[in-house]
Amino acid sequence: MDIKDIQNLIRFVSKAEVAEVSIKQEDIEIKIKTLHGISNQPVAQTYYVPQPGQAPVAPAAAPAPVASTETSATATEENSNYITVKSPMIGTFYRASGPGKDPFISVGDTIAPGKVLCIVEAMKLFNEIESEVSGKIVKILIDDATPVEYDQPLFLVDPS
Repeated sequence: MDIKDIQNLIRFVSKAEVAEVSIKQEDIEIKIKTLHGISNQPVAQTYYVPQPGQAPVAPAAAPAPVASTETSATATEENSNYITVKSPMIGTFYRASGPGKDPFISVGDTIAPGKVLCIVEAMKLFNEIESEVSGKIVKILIDDATPVEYDQPLFLVDPS
């Protein structure tokens, strides 16, 4: 498990509002605890269990989350009128059905329930994500061919 996997796990735990998660894999043990009431930021601890004949190695410290309350408050107010379309699964986000093909939707397009918005590849299966709402695409929140997490915002839709 590398640092990127740990960071993704921390983000997932904080979004899921889980109090504590513990994972053990071969030579690594990770515990993530959220401190409800004190802070919404999770705390991660990593333990390294050396195998016989290995020299001990210090675990990498998780980067401290940076919070910008003023910027996030303004963004929340602007986005409160919009519907957020979220990823129904973990995988890789694709805007088009293949390289060099036109994207399913672009900013400014009008969508209706049942229209294909994107594809999320999970375990070599390409899952078409269909709209459940109607409206106009205001913003695409993620780049093409990037990993997405469960319940991660993908699009902002203006329902009016």
